[in-house]
Amino acid sequence: MKINKIREMSSPDLEKELGELKSELFKLRFSLATNGLDNPMKIKEVKKDIARINTILKQRELEELKN
Repeated sequence: MKINKIREMSSPDLEKELGELKSELFKLRFSLATNGLDNPMKIKEVKKDIARINTILKQRELEELKN
């Protein structure tokens, strides 16, 4: 997911997307442990997307505290 797309999303949408990504990461890790993955780099991509969303949410939280 691109950072510009993440910045355009509202905070509730980001929270929802974060939950979906975390469940996807769990499924990917479980699949890797049981029978292997077609694309193990997918785990890395999902982790980066989670970090990007967390960063944007934290930035918004700090902006609200400033004002």
